[in-house]
Amino acid sequence: MCRWTTAAVVMFSLVVLGCSAQAQNRFDGWASAVIAADWRDSDGRAITAFDNAQRDLSKAFQRVGFDPASMVSVSLRPDVAAPVEAEDSLRRFAEAAERATRGCLFYVTSHGSPEGLVFGPEATLAPEDLIPVLRQTCGDRPTVVVLSACFSGVFVDGLKGPNRMVMTAARRDRSSFGCAADALYPYFDECVLDGLKTAPDFIALSRAATSCVAAREQAEGLSPASEPQTAIGANMQLLLPTLRFRPYEDRIGS
Repeated sequence: MCRWTTAAVVMFSLVVLGCSAQAQNRFDGWASAVIAADWRDSDGRAITAFDNAQRDLSKAFQRVGFDPASMVSVSLRPDVAAPVEAEDSLRRFAEAAERATRGCLFYVTSHGSPEGLVFGPEATLAPEDLIPVLRQTCGDRPTVVVLSACFSGVFVDGLKGPNRMVMTAARRDRSSFGCAADALYPYFDECVLDGLKTAPDFIALSRAATSCVAAREQAEGLSPASEPQTAIGANMQLLLPTLRFRPYEDRIGS
């Protein structure tokens, strides 16, 4: 009688899940959030880099397969006609995750500090705040967390787990770059946008974005280097290669 080891069962389950995902859109049933959580430079002046990133990253993730109907794409800046509160953005993400239960993508672009991310006009989203939000919203489903901010590496240890991939724009003790008044995007976000044009999956996207950031910082003589971080749990190491992005050119004009 053939006996399956636990590892073999896990592998078989992930392969079946991956094949099922490929039979339809790979990211059908995934809830996603792309949030611009600040709108100011270091001197408090209004800038557009975070909003530009939120707008264009949302479009790019839709082009590679994420469903716009299950995506929360918002800016937390208050100086607009219909401002979105920080708590409301998380509530909307939780509601999307109630409808789309196969996986989660949570992407925030903002300023950061060793204490956490700027999250709206007055709040700081600390690691101890985000951990229960993702646990309650996404549970054990596959989850990709991308945090684009200075010092965002402070989130890695608390967020990593077997069902998660965590990407951050910087080490826990380093700044990231590209938040000046004349910047189109923060550097990390721009590198993610570039990576989505050719990367086949999230693992390749992480490598492409990390290399892109390092090359740009070196070319511009920026120091110390931000050193983006990536942590991929054991289950996600097996699953992510089966969740391939839709070819970018297939969505041109969509």
